[in-house]
Amino acid sequence: MEFTPLSDLIAARLASHNEPLFAASHLSGEGQSLVSVFVKQPFFEQFTQNRASNMAKSASKTASPIIKKRTVVTPLRRKNADLRTREYLTDDEVQRLTAAVKANRHGHRDATMILMAYRHGFRASELIDLRWDQIEFTSASLHVRRVKQGTPSTHPILGDELRALRKLQRNQEPKSPFVFTSERGTPFTPAGFARMIERAGVEAKLGFKAHPHMLRHACGYALANKGHDTRALQAYLGHKNIQHTVRYTELSPTRFKDFWRS
Repeated sequence: MEFTPLSDLIAARLASHNEPLFAASHLSGEGQSLVSVFVKQPFFEQFTQNRASNMAKSASKTASPIIKKRTVVTPLRRKNADLRTREYLTDDEVQRLTAAVKANRHGHRDATMILMAYRHGFRASELIDLRWDQIEFTSASLHVRRVKQGTPSTHPILGDELRALRKLQRNQEPKSPFVFTSERGTPFTPAGFARMIERAGVEAKLGFKAHPHMLRHACGYALANKGHDTRALQAYLGHKNIQHTVRYTELSPTRFKDFWRS
């Protein structure tokens, strides 16, 4: 019985439709004969065209977008010396700040914050973290906790401070373990305190931009002007390094009080 080769059957089948052929040869395996595979020419052309089009579309999708390098110049912060001639407030300026904030909606709270920051040399973060359990009303003392690895200490509380704190505690709503809170009962934030001091400086017409740390410097200079020694001042402000305290005694006018006196 004779068998017609597969290639002849394919050729005869395609020839009956009178269509041109395209021959591609490949070896199917080792030891096997060469087989001719015939493909319709128009179908192959359409296949190659579609394949090229699809490859172009996929290449356009996967291509990374063109990144333009743009140099963004960050505005430089002006030096403090360009903004103000000194970094501390005088006692008179502190009183003017206090008078300015008393006109606020929560004037008593704001005035007490300035008073406590000035009397005890609080940083903004130390002031807003002040809790009622740090205050002993019976002994009129305040347990001060310092940040930046500062030395903790116990400060005396004067009468005007005691009266202001007692009134603040009575009127605080809602009650909170923190001394200074907002209307929602949450602790004050450093940014909120800074905005309050800046607005008060404008209202008091200080002539320069005020910030909370100026109250800490004001405390240091005021105590140095009263003649307190550097070591005691270092312990009061909680400075770990005495070099940070020397700045206050260096500018104290009491150092030169006996000059030109016979």
